[in-house]
Amino acid sequence: MGTPSQQAAADPVEQADHEAARRSRGRALVAGIASSLGGKAVGLVAPLLITPLAFTHLGAERYGMWMAVTSLTSMALFADFGLGNGLLTRLARLYTAGDRSAAAREIASAYALLGCLAAVLLGVLAATVQIVPWSALLNVTHPDVARDARAVVLLCFGSFLVNIPLALIQRVQYAHQQVAQSNLWQAVGSLVSAGLVVAGAVADVDPVLLIAGAVLAVPLMNAANTLCYFAWQNPDLRPRPRYVRGLAVRGLLRLGLRFFVISVLSSVILNVDGFLVGRVLGMTSAANYAVVMRVFSVLALFVTLVNLPLWPANGEALARGDVTWVRRNTRRMSCLSAVVVALPGLGLVLFGNDVLRFWIRSEELAHVPVPLLVALAVYSVLIAVASPIFMVQNSIGLLRPQFVGWLACLAVAIPLKVFLAGRIGLSGVAVASVVSYGATVFPAAVVGYRRALAVTSSKRRIDPGPMEPASYRPRHRHRQPARPGR
Repeated sequence: MGTPSQQAAADPVEQADHEAARRSRGRALVAGIASSLGGKAVGLVAPLLITPLAFTHLGAERYGMWMAVTSLTSMALFADFGLGNGLLTRLARLYTAGDRSAAAREIASAYALLGCLAAVLLGVLAATVQIVPWSALLNVTHPDVARDARAVVLLCFGSFLVNIPLALIQRVQYAHQQVAQSNLWQAVGSLVSAGLVVAGAVADVDPVLLIAGAVLAVPLMNAANTLCYFAWQNPDLRPRPRYVRGLAVRGLLRLGLRFFVISVLSSVILNVDGFLVGRVLGMTSAANYAVVMRVFSVLALFVTLVNLPLWPANGEALARGDVTWVRRNTRRMSCLSAVVVALPGLGLVLFGNDVLRFWIRSEELAHVPVPLLVALAVYSVLIAVASPIFMVQNSIGLLRPQFVGWLACLAVAIPLKVFLAGRIGLSGVAVASVVSYGATVFPAAVVGYRRALAVTSSKRRIDPGPMEPASYRPRHRHRQPARPGR
């Protein structure tokens, strides 16, 4: 401890560093949000543009088989057991402290865990792909298409499993607040996939080769991103077997499994409506409800894209003890998300039936009741307001309030949806979603948010000391990277 005069002299320097960190964090956040929107726009538009070409080249049945297998892989999005989210949370705090040795151990341990998991699952796939009657399971009738069924399954599931560890590079870049760089690589991956499909169709290649080009582009781009990042940008963080530590593995598993459980609970609650509507009101009603939900899901996608960069930014700010920045930006992002979702939501309430008729162009599409549109719009706004609040808790791994909220929502939502669906039809399902989410998940989000800020406020502000956060930036290539210790 220095004298009062020494402490006072240090205060302006400390304040300048504090403001510089805020400005850097703000610039990274803005760049992350903008690149997320641009990257996802490319990711959405590219498949739409190549769909007619792929459909024509592959034929209806083979294209349908490909999409059916792709939908199965989409159901396995939690195959990393939350380890990617756990790594993002832990790295964000290490980034602030400038502890590159600990970061290297966390990265190596995460790659070791998911690499072993992917290897085991690939072995299971190789052992079972010849046993499972995929053509019959997928209801393929044309003999030529049936012969390709196993190859398509092997390609789609194989690329998905290989991408489990390769996708960790996105979490590493997010934790280092290099969101724009990560999103650029993902956008390039979408463009490469689309370009390979176009080239394959023009060259009239074998259908299986065209599908291979489409599905392998993403893991290949992630591999290229990983190579560039660890070979040139951050060689001292490169995953090495000697950096793997049991303590880091256990910590990642504990935190990752908590993220995994919450992801499963929230996914069930957010996606169970179609099944319940089909059981209670019939498949025709389920089809109409699915069409309406598809439109509103675009709003949910926007909320995720805009708020995900807050995760590492909040982690860095809270590690510095900058609660004021977190509180201010959480309020701003909640208001921004609510407004941006509410405006198109209001448009759908007023003109939703016209939009749906223009889009679907089918006489089988029933008129959508206005109360259903109103309830879904309110539901979307609630999710938009809660999303930035959740990002604060995710950034420090405070997940218990979320777990309690989603578990309570599961207990309330399903019986309430079944009851109201039988009483007032499709609108009842949406009303039940609003009531259950507003009564359970939203209050839990607020409680967790306040607890996260209180925990941070009660701790001493992190002082990196002689190792300032700038030392966490990529070192010059000529310098020998430090070897992580125990």
